[in-house]
Order: sequence, then structure tokens, then C-alpha cells
Amino acid sequence: MNDPFHFPSLVWDEIIAIYLFLLGISAGATLLAVLLKRSRIVADGDADRNNIIRSAAIIAPVSLIVGLTILIFHLTKPWTFWLLMFNYQPHSVMSMGVMLFQIYMLFLFLWLAIVFKHLLADWIERYVPALGFVTKIINGVEKWSNPIELILILLSVLLGAYTGFLLSALISYPMLNNPVLPILFLASGTSSGIAALLLAAVWGCRESTHSASVGFLHKVETPVVLIELFLLFAFFVGLYFGGGQKTVAMVTAIGGGFWAWVFWIGVVSIGLLLPLLLSAVGSEMLKHRKGFIVFTALCTLFGVFCLRFFILYTGQMTLA
Repeated sequence: MNDPFHFPSLVWDEIIAIYLFLLGISAGATLLAVLLKRSRIVADGDADRNNIIRSAAIIAPVSLIVGLTILIFHLTKPWTFWLLMFNYQPHSVMSMGVMLFQIYMLFLFLWLAIVFKHLLADWIERYVPALGFVTKIINGVEKWSNPIELILILLSVLLGAYTGFLLSALISYPMLNNPVLPILFLASGTSSGIAALLLAAVWGCRESTHSASVGFLHKVETPVVLIELFLLFAFFVGLYFGGGQKTVAMVTAIGGGFWAWVFWIGVVSIGLLLPLLLSAVGSEMLKHRKGFIVFTALCTLFGVFCLRFFILYTGQMTLA
């Protein structure tokens, strides 16, 4: 127990924490991008020119693919990972997760193809004219864009919650076997998705800090952070009143030591309270400055990153 990263009851290490972090970003970015497209902010036919949606088109699939890639190479036999894609076990959370990834990626790429159909058509016509039939397929699928978006919203929520279900399935660890965990990870994943989109759009795409799309993300950001704070409180209150090893797990996690510092400073102070405080006391001029948005987004991402590590490691320190 003297080494916070190595102890006898540890089963899943830092690779899983990074994997969960990246999945949360993907789910959150997709959820917010689809909701933004369906809002009145984005006019019909203008979604492919919106910098938030453009950012999501890169962040959502790339973060998911990177997360799955590092997980695959972390396996004992990485070259047999494809077996998991065709052998589903309905009683396995991991197997159901693989199925969820496949369906999520299918609908994500379908949605992106519809949104960026003109860009794809130009690219195909210029470089690969033999694939002209793909354009016709996309035009045919476009009439189903509304149900595709609704399904993608549902899949994004499920993927965000799945990151918590994956850990809560470890019934030997009382801190992880907690019904609040999937909802907490969904909220924190949404928060990280918002931060990643703001960072990419404002910093990478030079989106105006006064744009309606940035304002949309800001309106969602504060309620999500407040919900995350409440869920963290509920998470630990449930452990405290659960008694026995659940109370021991709570005290071990936040009562002192390295991971307690990570929680109180990294998760609570920097990741949650600092962005809320800055938003509450900052002037309107300050809150629309590029540096302010980038700084608060980085604080949020750092806090969610710390939360994933904190939950994963402290959750495995106490056995039932």
C-alpha cells in the first residue's frame, strides 16, 4: 500500500484509466455535437461548417480508436482481439461493451457521412471517382438522419455510462460495485467532452468566443459540473452509510495519502470548483477571452483525468 500504483489487490492499471478517460471524451463530444446540430443554433445545411461539429468529427472517433488501440495492445494476446468482435457473451460486461462500440461507431460514421456529405462527394469525385456509388448511398441514408441522430444520442449516453458499468461489475471491490458510478462517469465524460470541444474549436479552429455554438456549450457546462459534484457527494455518502468494507473503502480513498491529494486537489479543487468559481466571479469580458476558455477547459480535462485514475486505483485498494 506504500506504492499508490502497485499493491496486491490491483488488477486493472493505468491503461484502463486512460481508456476510460478517452471513451468518456468520445461519448461526451458526440452527445454535445448531435444536440448542437439539432438545436436552432445551427441552420439546416450549415452543420459541416460549424467548428464545434467539425471538432467533434475528429475528437469523437479518434479518442475512441486510440482508447481501443491501447487497450488491445495491453491484452495478453493482442493479435487475437478480433475474436471478441464476433463472440458475444451476454453475461459479460466487457463483451456487451464490444457490441456497444461497434454499433456506436457504425452510427457515428453514418452521421458524420451525412453531415459532411458535400465534402465527401468532392473528395470522392476528385481522388476516387470509382467510389461514386458511396455518394448515392449517403444521399439515400440521409432521409433517415433524424432516427440516426436519436439513436446516436442514446448510444453516446450508453457509452458514457458503460465506462462506469465496466468498473461496477468488479463485485469484489465494494467501492467500485456502486450504482452511482455509471451516472457519475456519464456526467464526467460529458464534462470532458464539452472541454475537449471548446479547446479544439476555440484554440484549434479559432472559433469566435462570442459565437452561439460556444455559448451553447457554456450553458450546458455549468449544470453538468454541478450534477457531477452532486453525484460525487452521493457516491461517497452511499459508501459511508453502506457500512463495513464500503466505509473502509471511503476512508482509504479520501482519508489521506497520495490518492486523497489527487482527489481533493486534482478532482475537486482544480477540476470542479476552480472552473465554477472563475465562471461565477469572472466578468463577461473575461469569460469570453480565449485564454480563459482554454484554461478552464484544461482544468476540467485534468480533473476528469484525475477522477478516472482516482476511482480505478482507490477502488481496488479495499476488498469485500
